[in-house]
Amino acid sequence: MKKISKDRKKEILERLERAVNEKYEVKWKDGIPITKKKSNIIRGKKAKAVGARFELKVRKYWEEKNYIIDKWSSNVDLELGKIIPAKRKFNPFKKVMVIGTGFPDFIGIRHIGGESYRVIGIEVKINGLLSKEEKEKCKFYLQKKIFSNILIAKKGEKRGEIEFIDFQEKWGL
Repeated sequence: MKKISKDRKKEILERLERAVNEKYEVKWKDGIPITKKKSNIIRGKKAKAVGARFELKVRKYWEEKNYIIDKWSSNVDLELGKIIPAKRKFNPFKKVMVIGTGFPDFIGIRHIGGESYRVIGIEVKINGLLSKEEKEKCKFYLQKKIFSNILIAKKGEKRGEIEFIDFQEKWGL
C-alpha cells in the first residue's frame, strides 16, 4: 500500500469537508470532488448577464449610426500569424453548438462613398482593459489592414453612457 503525505491527506480532507458543505457545489472528476463556492457561481452568472446586456447596447449604438454590425466569428492565432475560425462552444442545456466567441466582438461596416467602406472592429469590455494577448491581436489586425481601426467600448462615468477608446491612440502600433 502506498503512503500518503500529510499535505495530501490534509488536501483530501478539506475537499471532502467542502463536498458536504451547503455553501459549495460539488462535481466529481476521477473520484475526486471538485468544489465551487455557490456565491461565486451566482456572481459569475450575474457578470455574464451584465456583459451580454452591455454588448447589446453597444451593438444598438452602432446600428443607429448607420453601421452594419455583425458578430465577428474569427480569431487570430498569434503563433501561426493568421486568422482562424473561432472555436465553437457546446451549450449543455440546449444541446447545441453555439457560434464561437471571436475577437473582436463585432465588425462594423459603413459605406462612405463610391466603392469605399469603413471597416472597424469593436471589442466590448465593461472596464475597458485588454489583456496582453488581446493587444497583440489588435496590433495584428491593424498591421494587416483588416480593420481601419479598433475601438474598445467601456461603460462611461454616467449611468447608461458608453465610452469608446481608439486602440491606436491609446496603445499605438
